Amino acid sequence: MTKRSANRFEIPTIASVLALLSSCAFAAEPADKPAESEANALAPIIVTAQKRSENVQVVPISISVLGSERLEQMHATQLADYANYMPGLQVISSGTPGAGTVAMRGISPLGANSTVSTYIDETPLGSSSFYAHASGNILDLLPYDVESFQAFRGPQGTLWGAGALGGVIQYTTRKPDLDETSLRAGMDMFGVDGAGNVGVTARAQINLPLVPGQLALSASAARQDTPGYIDNVRRGGNDQNGYSQTAGRVALRWKASDDLDIALSAIKQKVDADNDSNVALDPVTLRPLYGKWRNDNYVAESNRRDLDYLSATVNWDAGFADFVSATSYSRTSFSSVVDGSKSYGMLFGLFGQPPGVVPFQADLRLYKTTQEFRLTSKPDDRFEWLVGTFYTNETSRNYQVAGALNTDLVPVAGLDPLFVAQLPSSYKEYALFGNVTWKFGEKFDIAAGLRWARNEQEFRQVNTSLVLPSTDRLGSSAENVRTWSIGPRWRIGADTMLYARVATGYQPGGPNVVLPGIPPTVAADTLTNYEAGVKTDLFDHRLTLDAAVYNIDWRKIQVTATQAGFSYTVNGGKANSRGFEGSAVYSPVAGLRLGFAAAYTDATLSENVPSIGGLDGDRLPYAPKWSGSATADYTFALNGSWTARIGGGVRYVGERVTTVTHSPLALPLGAYEAVDLNADIANDRWTVRLFVKNLTNKGAYLSATPLTSALTGAIVDVRATPLQPRVIGVGFDVKL
Repeated sequence: MTKRSANRFEIPTIASVLALLSSCAFAAEPADKPAESEANALAPIIVTAQKRSENVQVVPISISVLGSERLEQMHATQLADYANYMPGLQVISSGTPGAGTVAMRGISPLGANSTVSTYIDETPLGSSSFYAHASGNILDLLPYDVESFQAFRGPQGTLWGAGALGGVIQYTTRKPDLDETSLRAGMDMFGVDGAGNVGVTARAQINLPLVPGQLALSASAARQDTPGYIDNVRRGGNDQNGYSQTAGRVALRWKASDDLDIALSAIKQKVDADNDSNVALDPVTLRPLYGKWRNDNYVAESNRRDLDYLSATVNWDAGFADFVSATSYSRTSFSSVVDGSKSYGMLFGLFGQPPGVVPFQADLRLYKTTQEFRLTSKPDDRFEWLVGTFYTNETSRNYQVAGALNTDLVPVAGLDPLFVAQLPSSYKEYALFGNVTWKFGEKFDIAAGLRWARNEQEFRQVNTSLVLPSTDRLGSSAENVRTWSIGPRWRIGADTMLYARVATGYQPGGPNVVLPGIPPTVAADTLTNYEAGVKTDLFDHRLTLDAAVYNIDWRKIQVTATQAGFSYTVNGGKANSRGFEGSAVYSPVAGLRLGFAAAYTDATLSENVPSIGGLDGDRLPYAPKWSGSATADYTFALNGSWTARIGGGVRYVGERVTTVTHSPLALPLGAYEAVDLNADIANDRWTVRLFVKNLTNKGAYLSATPLTSALTGAIVDVRATPLQPRVIGVGFDVKL
């Protein structure tokens, strides 16, 4: 793999793309020539980072937002499609929707717990326990019913709870319209470079006011079939990594009175992939073993994910305050197969058999119920407050089996299965939280928050194995954790705000697996974030600027270590992440919108971590020092009622390492940049669009995993997930 300089931004590429878009822009007449300053003004963006609906420019948190229109223009069907356009947000993708890890500000998980919390509207999704493999599962919602995607950077534990070490990502969904009947539908067709088939997306949404002004129902459905482009040289399969993604949502809104609003929502999503998007690399040179898009798996590495999600939200204006009840139930299932032949196949020799094939299958079920009650004061000139309670109850079933097959894929008598494990677990958490804001006039205020949480966990490990002693063990743990935040805010003039913030976050610990010499429990890891930032609107709201600098101290880090080829979790020392992130949006003339974002992250260990071979000063995994993006969009009038828009962007990610630098399993990943373009013409009813992702067909790797020998510990295989090759597609949407 060719190495690139981590500090070199592809300025010529960005400049040429922006110049092209700008030249197209100024060649056409803008859509709204009169009232130039008003036409240029950027619309306010409303967020809920502080559990209130507020303009993003007055919230003292580093935030990025993408709206539904932007997501549809980009043909964004995975978080990996648009994360690089948000500073400081990294997605370590495995190529299939839902498979991957999210990180912010360099706080990448070194264990099985997630460091970023995921929300749908008011309620969290995903496990708080590392036995449900939280760090390897992300939420990829098809965007047709998504109102916006928001990312809150920095620890948000006080208001958003456990797991929000690096930050929070939130999908906000469309509410049913109480007054207007509407129907819209759309379809896309697209090709992926190297794929033998064409991809298809179909979608539809309907909104029905059942009692105008009081009761409304909305429903949506979408399906996308994405063709594969990776071939298998061992089994002879072509285009093996295709997948289908199906989603549906039904929502009911009842405005019982002017003071009471009740919303119900049900989401169903399914991802079905016959194989993961991995290619085989040489363990020494990290170059493709068999060519650009090829692997050599003995067995298909299937990946299937199902989500059932129900929520109920009650908003009641109690006069003196606003009351919110947010309830959710979710069932998440995950089934995957990994080819472990090169790691465990040589164990057959211990039993007088030639090396064989070891399909490692994992089946996980997570059942999660959450309830939050919250009371929020009305806006006030002197003092505002928020108090709440939170409860979650999680039950997971984790079943793992390693088969023992010969090279003809026939089970080997007396060896199959090689290993079987059942890891059922439960997690309960109770929390109280509050936040207060003191206002000292119109220019200055201070906010402070506190959260107390208690979690209780139970765990059972039942395993039978030919290579380890059989085990049937119960484990439990309980811990109390406090998180807090404090932050002053200064307003300079009407449109500029300075802020500072100190905040903490944590990941729950829990009982450990049973291995000789391994601690029976793992403690919670915690971090403290010190931050200062500025937000401003300039030139009659035609330019917005946001910037923040931060320093993060991370303690008792949960890390995954291995012993005899088996994984366990241990607390592994300290780390520090410092850096800055900034973004700007500028509308110099009516119809033209330019965007820029950049992040610098210096995330390193601050002491040795012997369990994973880490040394003081080692870089943390998947934390590029530099990342950034530039975008441009121009809208102009055509004949009659039609308008046209052309846009695009460049995204850059610097060099990364797959784990801490001095680990014997560390693999370097080179920097890359990708160019995306999109355009459409539209009127009140029709939208016809063109989209291109990875225009230059850039080859790069998003993630890589070394497989090690169970006998020697040496790296025997490397699986890497490539950046998806160039995608070119056309589509339409119609509104009725």
